[in-house]
Amino acid sequence: MRQMEIPLTRLVVSDLNARKDLHAGQEDSGIEELASSIRQQGLLSPPIVRPRDDGHYEVLVGQRRLLACRRIKLDPVPCLVRDDLGDIDAVALSLVENVHRADMHPLDKARALKALYDRHHSYERVARETAWSASTIRKYIQLLALPGELQQRIGTADGPSGVGTLARLASTFSGDAAVQVFHRISGFTQRIQEEIIKRSDGDLSAIDDLVEEAQEGAFNVRRCGGPYGCQIIRDILERRITEADFQNMVRDAAEDFDAPTPPVKALKEAARAFWKALAAGPQ
Repeated sequence: MRQMEIPLTRLVVSDLNARKDLHAGQEDSGIEELASSIRQQGLLSPPIVRPRDDGHYEVLVGQRRLLACRRIKLDPVPCLVRDDLGDIDAVALSLVENVHRADMHPLDKARALKALYDRHHSYERVARETAWSASTIRKYIQLLALPGELQQRIGTADGPSGVGTLARLASTFSGDAAVQVFHRISGFTQRIQEEIIKRSDGDLSAIDDLVEEAQEGAFNVRRCGGPYGCQIIRDILERRITEADFQNMVRDAAEDFDAPTPPVKALKEAARAFWKALAAGPQ
């Protein structure tokens, strides 16, 4: 890699750049703000480019910086030149540079990850190149199976959990069925949406009954696990759950499992004992 100053007229955005949607994640900071920063502070991170046979240079990493430089007429532009990159290597470089940015559009990530997967035919190899888990890579690639109508609804604001929900939808339903399911479950939290999709087992006719169960609170079960133990205990200690809420959760959980009356009574007594001990504090 070498550094050189390249005239603006010889710099072009590469078609291989992983980042296609320049507006994604730019609600608070766009090209104008970046241009202002470069004007005041200089170009602190030069774009990465590779030479073309026609004498131009493709910008592989830093296309927003290039647009900002054009805005303020910074000419020539300091760049880092890579002479050793083929097309797939260029895609990989662009992806690795951008993939962990929250403001890169999820579909741009998905397409770039798919290009890497098509090269290696191994999720584990792609995981090593990107420092992402193989399961996360699968989720992003699954987004490409969504109907176009649903792909248009994906945005940077959805975050990883939104990607997980849509990936599960894409792996369970296809075409018009996926669109129908999306509209039927769109009013729920992402966790409950995933639970509905999972429990449907790909049966579209089961969705309405599952939606009705969700509306009745059947899926609002707090789970234990993680480094801090049971989440419900944390919620109780931080006063996000009242004693009445806790008693109702015990009752509902017991009824969901068709527990006989004596165990339900025992659970309620245990719940009261728990709250009594919590009120007493450490001995």
